[in-house]
Amino acid sequence: MERIKPKPTLGVPYESCRAYNLSWSPKCKRDKARAAAWRQLEDPAGRRALFQSEWCAVVDEVPAKLDHIARYWDLAATEKTEFNDPDWTVGIKLGRDRNGGYWLFDMVRQRANPGDIERLLLDTAMQDGKRVRIGFGQDPGQAGKSQAQHLVRTLSGFTVEPARETGDKLTRFGPFSSQCRAGNVKIRQGCWNEELFRVLEGFPDLAHDDEVDACSGALEMLNPAMKAWGLFEYYRREAEKLKAERETAVERPKTRYAIGSMEWFAEHKKSNEQSTDG
Repeated sequence: MERIKPKPTLGVPYESCRAYNLSWSPKCKRDKARAAAWRQLEDPAGRRALFQSEWCAVVDEVPAKLDHIARYWDLAATEKTEFNDPDWTVGIKLGRDRNGGYWLFDMVRQRANPGDIERLLLDTAMQDGKRVRIGFGQDPGQAGKSQAQHLVRTLSGFTVEPARETGDKLTRFGPFSSQCRAGNVKIRQGCWNEELFRVLEGFPDLAHDDEVDACSGALEMLNPAMKAWGLFEYYRREAEKLKAERETAVERPKTRYAIGSMEWFAEHKKSNEQSTDG
């Protein structure tokens, strides 16, 4: 399925919209297809197996009513200079419908100092609205805890959920990759699509994989793991067993027929026959 050419999205703090539109020239598409085919021949079970843009339909609009919407941030706080190549701060906005399908609304990313990153998170939260839950990765240790508390205060008025990321990147990306492979993820078209596809398809070989972590975190926010699941399941089964025993123990009330009805005569006839036989 051929992807729809995305249109520029106004108000997105992303600097490569023009470059992205130019990337849809026929020559550039041929080069990309040739490079993708070569990668598959070179490593058929490698990075192309984790994500392929063809798995996700690109749509013009997303449903107005979704059960849950979250934006997850993979945080970094280093400005870009001519002497460095820092990570990106990336925010992925993901929603889930009642049928278990996922809709990727938007991607925001920036390289900036901590103060500018805080403003980016706050401005984006105000644009998204209070309905959208906000999450971000919390680094282990006291420094990560202090940063999380500071960001929660900065985003006062919004639902904020710091998350301690556990497991390696490949393991955490597995559920998102599986949903995409099954065709359960649809992506709204925008000038950020090509960069998102480039990073997801290139993972884990690229130097920066911040979009990968943001997608993994957004999906985890929409599917939180229940604590003490084993205990919950035990009590659920015990409750069902007790309910079944009570239903069996309760006797059905005896049916009483109207006097003179056919059923009443049949019942009395049967009762008289039993007493005579006895």
